[in-house]
Amino acid sequence: MKIKCLILDHDDTAVDSTATVHFPAHLEVMKRLRPNQPVIDLNTWFEKNFDPGIMSYLTGEIGLNKEEMDEEYRIWQEFNESRNPTFYPGFPELMRDYIREGGIIAVVSHSTDVHIRRHYEYGASGVMPDFIFGWDHDPGRRKPSPWPVIRILEETGLKRGDVLVVDDLKPGVEMAKAAGVPVAAAGWGHSIPSIREAMKGLCDFWLPDISALKAQLFT
Repeated sequence: MKIKCLILDHDDTAVDSTATVHFPAHLEVMKRLRPNQPVIDLNTWFEKNFDPGIMSYLTGEIGLNKEEMDEEYRIWQEFNESRNPTFYPGFPELMRDYIREGGIIAVVSHSTDVHIRRHYEYGASGVMPDFIFGWDHDPGRRKPSPWPVIRILEETGLKRGDVLVVDDLKPGVEMAKAAGVPVAAAGWGHSIPSIREAMKGLCDFWLPDISALKAQLFT
């Protein structure tokens, strides 16, 4: 296989989690910390994740201070610890086939590594990534920093052309480009026209569905 290592995003790339975990957690944050402020809808939440990014949105537009951000993180963890989002149909089977052919699976996500691992144990039919780089409080070690990709290249001894980043949002694209590796847009997690068109222009490959990812890996 040309692509020897698949560097996957987690939320809305492997698992359908924004609608079931992250956005409900945000609604609870707003209820507790900004009860008199209007809340955005799910599609706008996707758009804010895309641009300006979730941290900029929370601290800039909403204006959460350090103590409130700590509380936001605690609420987010409450929701993550009590819910297991489902993998997209066919995704675990695709990963299993890829591993069987010698492929390496890595996950780089803004979710925590503990929760990512639990999701795989719960719903991935025995598949477990070789590497998991989850949320890190050090911004230099999380997307869009290239640090996770560089670490994967160092650990595997692979060349930049041997790997493919697959992500549904801009931080993953920025990470891939900063690391000098190809990136594909995962188009199956949402159907927001502005994000889909932007990702088509930013990425090396546009993958509208999981069958397109399969074709990218095995042809």
